[in-house]
Amino acid sequence: MKASKHIKMSELVERNYHLIGILSRLGMKGSFSDRTVEEVCKRYGFDADTFILLCSVYSEKLYKPTDEELQRCDVEGLLRYLHSSHEYYLKSALTSISPSIEEMIAPTTPVQQSAIRKFYEDYRQELERHFAFEEETVIPYIRGLLDGHQSSRFSISDFEENHSNVDESLSDLKSIIMQSLPPECDGEKRMEVLSNIFHLQEDLRHHTYIEDSVLVPLVQMLEGRRPRASLSKEADSTGAGDEPLSDREKEVLVLVAKGLLNKEIADRLNISINTVITHRKNITRKTGIKTAPGLTVYAILGGLISIENLE
Repeated sequence: MKASKHIKMSELVERNYHLIGILSRLGMKGSFSDRTVEEVCKRYGFDADTFILLCSVYSEKLYKPTDEELQRCDVEGLLRYLHSSHEYYLKSALTSISPSIEEMIAPTTPVQQSAIRKFYEDYRQELERHFAFEEETVIPYIRGLLDGHQSSRFSISDFEENHSNVDESLSDLKSIIMQSLPPECDGEKRMEVLSNIFHLQEDLRHHTYIEDSVLVPLVQMLEGRRPRASLSKEADSTGAGDEPLSDREKEVLVLVAKGLLNKEIADRLNISINTVITHRKNITRKTGIKTAPGLTVYAILGGLISIENLE
């Protein structure tokens, strides 16, 4: 059933408890009593139509906002939500996962602990840089448009073309935990970490969709341009199985972990670049890991390479 601003807020949350995250980021806490969505939004100074649009992204799998829904959306309210989401990811979600990871990897060797710890810290820094660009460049640009100022040095198309996928490393971490961690790692703690990562990844995908399919076309309207159809950037590591890597694939993996480019790997192994690319595709398919840092951790945990060889 489609969300409506005229139903009770408690009923809306009952339909989809994931909406609690939206409420929290907008500071909508406490008892809602019998108040409608519109009444609660008014109480907390947030546009009800924008709130319903956000809820629809989280509740409807194939939801795509119409031009009419976009035109009713409050841009400043949307920016407020995105900023609160950035704060949540960096100061709450990622921080709360760290202690569980430490407990999970406690039985592993110091080398394995260091590899996983560094991978997670590098991802946190990647996310910080991603959000910093949005906070320091994109959001001020949009607020300038709202005030009637348009920059000749930046447009929302610059953001759209360079908007990176922020959950690829999380997919790699999931694959590492499910496939490569030593058996002595605590099973319950492993499930706890995986559950938190799945939840964070799903939330980040909604966040990315809001930016790509709501924020970008809205700003294009402000710029006086017709919104372009957005492309889905869905990425998943499903399909990775138990098929072992071949000896040649292991050789390629080790060289990837050492930071060699495809041409350098081809020269080192005396094979063609196309063959290297094929091996790398097979490695990704078999491990479910897409990024070079993730493959490096996989190689370390699998005993294919030591940290000393990377220095």
